[in-house]
Amino acid sequence: MSKVVMQREQILPLVKNDSAPLLFSSQQAQDEWFQTIREKPSYQGMIAEIREEANLLLREPLLEIPFSRFTLFRDRGLRLDYEKLYFERRRRLNTFALMALIEREQTVYFEQLQDVLWAICHEYTWCLPAHLKNSPEMDTGIRLSGIQTSYTIDLFAAETAFTLSELSQLLHNRLDPLVQKRMIEEVNRRVLQPFLQQQEFEWETATHNWAAVCAGSIGSAALHLIEDEEVLATILERVLRTMDCYLAGFKEDGACTEGYTYWQYGFGYYTYLADLLLTKTAGAIDLLQGEKVQQIARFPQKCFVHNHHVVNFSDSMPTGTIFLGLMHYLNKIDQGVEVPEADLRAPYTADHCSRWAPAFRNLLWFDETKRGEPWANQSTYLHDAQWLISRQAPYVFACKGGDNDEPHNHNDLGHFMLFADGEAVVKDLGCGMYCEDYFNEKRYSFLCNGSQGHSVPIINQQYQKAGRSHTATVRNVSIGKDVDRIEMELEHAYDIDSLQKLKRTFTWRKGTDPSLLLSDFYQFSENPLSIVERFIIPDLTLSSTNDGIVLEGEHKLKITFDRHLLEWMVHTHAFFNHFGEEETVQTLDFAVREPRRLVQVECQFTFL
Repeated sequence: MSKVVMQREQILPLVKNDSAPLLFSSQQAQDEWFQTIREKPSYQGMIAEIREEANLLLREPLLEIPFSRFTLFRDRGLRLDYEKLYFERRRRLNTFALMALIEREQTVYFEQLQDVLWAICHEYTWCLPAHLKNSPEMDTGIRLSGIQTSYTIDLFAAETAFTLSELSQLLHNRLDPLVQKRMIEEVNRRVLQPFLQQQEFEWETATHNWAAVCAGSIGSAALHLIEDEEVLATILERVLRTMDCYLAGFKEDGACTEGYTYWQYGFGYYTYLADLLLTKTAGAIDLLQGEKVQQIARFPQKCFVHNHHVVNFSDSMPTGTIFLGLMHYLNKIDQGVEVPEADLRAPYTADHCSRWAPAFRNLLWFDETKRGEPWANQSTYLHDAQWLISRQAPYVFACKGGDNDEPHNHNDLGHFMLFADGEAVVKDLGCGMYCEDYFNEKRYSFLCNGSQGHSVPIINQQYQKAGRSHTATVRNVSIGKDVDRIEMELEHAYDIDSLQKLKRTFTWRKGTDPSLLLSDFYQFSENPLSIVERFIIPDLTLSSTNDGIVLEGEHKLKITFDRHLLEWMVHTHAFFNHFGEEETVQTLDFAVREPRRLVQVECQFTFL
């Protein structure tokens, strides 16, 4: 059991209510801080982004969210149309709240803020429709009392509770008493009381971002609003138990197998709670201590490859930005957390979900004295996740083992990527468009998720299978000055009885003109029907040479292979990315001409 778990009796004496604010020592300190950042040159770029967004929103009306949008997921499995309006409303909330705090004399911002707060308090639910299947909110039975007695708490309901509770503290002396009353009542009715009174929510034992975001938000809202020490201790005991489950989802290497985007999301909310709890308990409860938490905090410096590009295994975006406030805060606690260069800072509008907690803390935790640097060249092996990432600017090689039952799982054992100046020349599609089928039994029919959309073999026309038993076994890893090498066994990734062994070996030669040698050794109990080596490449021009193929991107990549052993073909595929935009990609397939019981296939990838 980790030290995150504490009993209610241990927590109670640590949360004695002294009425001290959690974010600023006094109202005067808060006012002075906002006045200071308004004047300091180092904040002007960030404030200008918020002001620009505010001026755009002043020209747009506060939109209703119609019933027809709300039922789109229920009736057709579509998410984006409703969520666009939902997140636009949260963008208004964040923007006008920040401007009301920064430019207090501009009353128009405060007026708009109160309007959007009132509208959010009137929303039928704070949850997304995609998270309401079989929920009380969708129960159409008529109640004689007319009162809903149980509630769903999803990521966004919990986040909204955190947001409103924090704003009620920051603006308590300015909000209209009716707005203040309604905000606190709705946070209590929709989130805090259901958390206290209802049975355990499914996410309370999750080992991924849901645990940290939901529990972190609820714990933060409780710290802001609940004065009864007994009740607060009860909530925090349960919250800390969930945070322990979240940490259990990481191994000692600190890798977030959900991908960088979900690290930023989940560990961000873990940190937001940790900070408030540290203040509330005068340092007695510190969730950010310990070697494992330190390794989790250092994950970004390992998974960024070049500028904004990241190793985007699983449901991760191919590019990322940094919440600079969060990184400055983590660096303050652990100097082993590297501060990235300022160019990686997330612009104000980068978070399409418009979450208050990071938006505010990007200002609150920003440290103008910290000067970031580009990520250093290094080769990193994350032994628990079985990721090898070799960053040798401007070139990067990354591959993975693991298992096919990871959070936001893709069937991708043995998959790899190659980058040059951030351009992915052998790529991962990352996160597709979320819809109902994306998270049900049809998940692996999507190109983004199934092994058909990854650079792994197709054997007897079969793809890899999902599940914990479908796993890679890494047998050897060596990292050297000039060469990195990793060897893994992949036969258990497939449900093919005749496949006795599939050993995949990557040999990455670093230097001025780096090259990757991929070697696959197959052993079968009988002759296979087919073996295809598949590689996922951008939709770029291919040209043929005597001994291979050249991919004509900004950086040319030559793929050398044995033409007597293999024949090649290329196909273009369309898919929808996370934002519902259509993209195209190519699958480059090398088929073994005469499949036999023992086959060795080699392909060399050389940057020209």
